[in-house]
Amino acid sequence: MKIYRIYNILLIFLSILFGCQSNPSTDSKSQKEIKTPPPSNDEYFQQIGEEIGLDFTHSIGDDELSNIVESSGVGAAFLDYDQDGFVDLYVCNGTWVNGLSGGEKPDVSPKNHLYRNLGNGTFDDVTSKAGVGGPWYSMGVTVGDFNNDGFPDLYVSNYGTNVLYENNGDGTFNDITKRSKVGGKENEFSVGTVWLDFDNDGFLDLYVGNYLNFDPEYNYFYAPDGFPGPLAYDSQADVLYHNNGDGTFEDVTQNMGITDLDGRAMGVGAVDYDDDGFVDIYVANDHTVNYLWHNEGGKGFSDMGTMSGSGFSQRGEATVSMSVDFADFNGDNLVDMFISDDNYCSLYENLGNGIFNDNAYVSGISVASGQFVGWSSSFIDYDNDGDVDIFKSNGELKHLYGQEDQLFENVGGGKFKDVSVDLSQYFREEHVGRGACQGDYDNDGDIDIFIANLGGKCMFLRNNKGNLNNWLMLNLVGHVSNRDGIGAVIKLTAGGKMQTAWKKSTTGYLSQNDSRIHFGLEKNETIDKIEIKWPSGKYQILENIKPNQLLTVNEPE
Repeated sequence: MKIYRIYNILLIFLSILFGCQSNPSTDSKSQKEIKTPPPSNDEYFQQIGEEIGLDFTHSIGDDELSNIVESSGVGAAFLDYDQDGFVDLYVCNGTWVNGLSGGEKPDVSPKNHLYRNLGNGTFDDVTSKAGVGGPWYSMGVTVGDFNNDGFPDLYVSNYGTNVLYENNGDGTFNDITKRSKVGGKENEFSVGTVWLDFDNDGFLDLYVGNYLNFDPEYNYFYAPDGFPGPLAYDSQADVLYHNNGDGTFEDVTQNMGITDLDGRAMGVGAVDYDDDGFVDIYVANDHTVNYLWHNEGGKGFSDMGTMSGSGFSQRGEATVSMSVDFADFNGDNLVDMFISDDNYCSLYENLGNGIFNDNAYVSGISVASGQFVGWSSSFIDYDNDGDVDIFKSNGELKHLYGQEDQLFENVGGGKFKDVSVDLSQYFREEHVGRGACQGDYDNDGDIDIFIANLGGKCMFLRNNKGNLNNWLMLNLVGHVSNRDGIGAVIKLTAGGKMQTAWKKSTTGYLSQNDSRIHFGLEKNETIDKIEIKWPSGKYQILENIKPNQLLTVNEPE
């Protein structure tokens, strides 16, 4: 008995001894594992960023906002980089750059961040393990599986050389910029970029929107502005890269008729606006006419911005355009566009035959937007009622002055209503908003929102109530088409109503949404039909589908 007691005492002593000497990394890991998201409150959108591990704070690389480069970031993207069924998050960052940044170089340079979704409502920072931190002065990110291996790759646009990260499929990435030949030039200032398959050969191509030739020595400006504006500098030409299918790309800008003479690209997006089977490109330019590059059967592009009515605002002016997104807001199965800018914005209704009409004022959006500078904007069915609403992040142009973000509810009849403050206390707060991405991070059927704020903390809004209505999410897998199915058109019919969606890559300002296609279904218990037109031209029909599920659809070979 005494020996037994002595043995127990010895075990306790050893447990205490080794417990006190435990590995710090193990303790840290344990703390991450026990982190849980906060319970839902009564708000429609609940800000829970820090509680779930999204502790990102953006850096402008400087103590003060002193130039247009620092003002132009920052973007983010939802992507499932490890293909575990939960969307992860990549966020861009600024950093100290010699000749650009003021003050002394910090001991630790800020980096871009990759957060892995743990599937339990929280995230883990895996930047170092994945090898995607930088350092660069990054603006935005676009996600696409350029080599069709089943794992999404990252293209990061920078002030300076851009970066293409190939996903190795094991949780790490490889910088293949030099080999792929998509880095651009060291003096280029790239902002918006987008993946698309412009010739329908099954491989994703890349459009890079370049901004302006920044001169850090130029210092002539109106003092209250803080620093010179975009028209103080010459514009930089955009670039179109064709995917050769062997891991390399070719600059085909001139051969394809992309003649960017005076555009200062901000947001860039791609969609087949005239339903001719070839994806077109829209470029939101700063202070100059916007481009609508019509795809001429994969053999070239023609700018239809002015001719289509989408190059200028409702006032007939070139605006401070920031971002573009595409959806069918009025249910006529034609793709419409929303352009955010520094005041009234543009809501372009597709009238057919390649013509658009700006309905921002009559829709009710302009009056509500006039006092704000809008940056990232996306169509989003936040309440799953079967029509698309609009989220818009706002923030001052040349100062770190905050503004409230906005959410416009589609109330039918071509009208929108600003319902922001009714949905969350968050929409009463002021932040210097820039990029934003939307996605269903917890796979509960409603859309959550991440906002990247310039020089400040990120914000993450969990949707607590959208899934009170039914829903469906589609994960498209191309086999003849590009693996992501980018460029596909999906028509869903339920309860006598048809909804149309387009598979896109980049969405909003410098950012990208969850790649899965989301449909709100109201209270419908059955989806009568889903029609998919793949980029390859193949048609696919699914019938009698149950709602409230994540459905993977493979393209027929």
